[in-house]
Amino acid sequence: MNLAEWIAGGTRVELNGHRLFVRQDGEGSPVTLVHGFPTSSHDWATTVPALVAAGCRVTTLDLLGFGQSDKPVRHRYSIHEQADLIEALWKRLDIGETALVAHDYGVSVAQELLAREPGRITRTALLNGGLYADLHRPVLMQRLLHSRVGPLLARLTDEKRFTASLRSVLARPVPDEVLHDMWTSMARENGHHLAPRLLRYIDDRRVHFDRWTGSLEAYEGPLLFVWGPEDPVSGAHVLPRLRRRRPRAAFTVLPGVGHYPQVEAPEETAAALAAFLAE
Repeated sequence: MNLAEWIAGGTRVELNGHRLFVRQDGEGSPVTLVHGFPTSSHDWATTVPALVAAGCRVTTLDLLGFGQSDKPVRHRYSIHEQADLIEALWKRLDIGETALVAHDYGVSVAQELLAREPGRITRTALLNGGLYADLHRPVLMQRLLHSRVGPLLARLTDEKRFTASLRSVLARPVPDEVLHDMWTSMARENGHHLAPRLLRYIDDRRVHFDRWTGSLEAYEGPLLFVWGPEDPVSGAHVLPRLRRRRPRAAFTVLPGVGHYPQVEAPEETAAALAAFLAE
């Protein structure tokens, strides 16, 4: 499903004074999918049909500052606010208990939600993300965008630079049209200029290290890690600690896959998530 088709199937919902792009697909057991930086909910386009077929009511959204959602220019973005918005969406859609699937930036949002009300989250599946701040290895472009030169670099970023940076964290070939859709979604309303502000989540992870690692390690529900080991940011080097700290969790490690399992290995990722959520 291309980006235009994905957008056509959703709507913009006002939550806490912001308009967020939201999709609802299927009926059955609720599951909420949370995307990563710097892309959008469209990352899950090939995952959703498998989850619907597995009997899930799938909720996807573009987080504030991403994709088709509002992109306030002088806003102080935070993981806590993103969690607030998801809770507001759950209330609006009358979603009580829900499974939770998150990737990259979204895993920090998931950790904050787990810290608040773990009993509400029936199952949790996490894809490559900085679950432990001390193991997070941002690529050069992220480090530069998070530095003093970040605002200038963000304004100089174009599709060619974006694509080159994204390919540096991918291990399997991804079609050009998929990367183009990622850029189009991010660049809407000059959203790529917001990268330095959105990257403050790196600081959030350090400040809230104990809270977020504690919520992950104390979570009592079923837990699955779907992991691309070739990811230079949050790849194979994270797995030993996860296996040590969460020995009863399930692991689906996808050989030859990098930072975006749901994009690089869509069928394998969708199958793993569908099986986990259908248990």
